[in-house]
Amino acid sequence: MDKLDRYDLAILKELQVNARLTNAELAQRVGLSAAPCWRRVRALEEAGIITGYRAVVDRSKVDLGVLAFVRLDADRISGGAIRDLERAIQALPQVLACHYISGTGTFELQVVARDLDAFSQFAREHLFHLPHVKDMQTSFSLGEIKVSGVLPLDG
Repeated sequence: MDKLDRYDLAILKELQVNARLTNAELAQRVGLSAAPCWRRVRALEEAGIITGYRAVVDRSKVDLGVLAFVRLDADRISGGAIRDLERAIQALPQVLACHYISGTGTFELQVVARDLDAFSQFAREHLFHLPHVKDMQTSFSLGEIKVSGVLPLDG
């Protein structure tokens, strides 16, 4: 796909809010008939623009009350060392997201845990043993003001 048109953007907006829409409902909302709408959704998936569909779960209701932001500083920035660290981070299901960052540190992780004791145990057993890490700083969320996976597609 070279460029997204208004129908593609409308489809993306609708699916971000409710990915459980039937194709007929989606088509009606974006002003297309069912077959062209379905073809566009498939093209968006095949182009890697739509990467998946998932349920959004309230972490506090599944006993994951702690959200920590962990900043890791790698001791080396060589390709092999960074790849080792990336693989180790990717293997940890408690890590919801990991970003390369600018400024102080190399990576910023979002980590969930049941409570502070569980986070402490996770840090001691896993984070402290990640390869090629020279420093780690942690901040804890004191409350969520806005949590959204919806991208602003209006520009």
